Amino acid sequence: MRTNQIKRRLANGETVVGTMMIEFATRGIGRLAGAASAEFGVFDMEHSGWSMETIGMLLATARSSELMPLVRPPAVEYHYIARALDLGAMGIVMPFIDEPEQAEFVVACTRYPPVGRRGAAFTIGHDDYRPGDVKEKMRTANDEVMVVVQIESTRGLENVEKIAAVKGVDAVWIGQFDLTASMGIPGDVAHPDFKAAQRRILEACQRAGVAAGYGSLNLDDVVSAREQGFRFLVYTADLWIYQKALRHGLAVIRGDA
Repeated sequence: MRTNQIKRRLANGETVVGTMMIEFATRGIGRLAGAASAEFGVFDMEHSGWSMETIGMLLATARSSELMPLVRPPAVEYHYIARALDLGAMGIVMPFIDEPEQAEFVVACTRYPPVGRRGAAFTIGHDDYRPGDVKEKMRTANDEVMVVVQIESTRGLENVEKIAAVKGVDAVWIGQFDLTASMGIPGDVAHPDFKAAQRRILEACQRAGVAAGYGSLNLDDVVSAREQGFRFLVYTADLWIYQKALRHGLAVIRGDA
């Protein structure tokens, strides 16, 4: 199994920057992002129509690059987590974590026994179809897989200190659109209440010794998050990068820029 440099860097207190894939299910998308220096890519099943078969194809090609492939499942369910890992994901990004017990469940689903409950299958996608010692593969997989949980509701915010302290959680990522909607201020990331929530999540992560995560389409927002101390940073996604670049180019050609 690959060495998870993202997990190691976060554990060492460093900052990592990546992006998301939501729309373009092309074989090269992960490699393109990696060649652009993205350290990780989140392949999103929550807001896309991608099947496990599609995810498997995307992971297979991404694993041939320097990009560390993560998958965001659509729900907190074992079969989504375990299948994504078997297909080659190096970590799971789980949306809508409201309770520490949910985070514990996610961690357990990513680990083989005796520390977890992940089903064992080998010489498949996650070990690059290579034979080898099963015990060593299980030990290595348990060490290398990473777990990122998202705080996206007021309930999750209320429990963030307990969630961040769950053993096996590597990062806690703010889902600002869902969180602000839950707070009654949809999309208003400048609102004082959201800023206070942002600080609370950051401080909870710092006390627990895990990375705080933030993502945005807005470059200045991501830079600001880094300056505040957020260390798991996600900059925009495939479709919005394409749309923004195309819109700008067309405006320049038309003399509208």
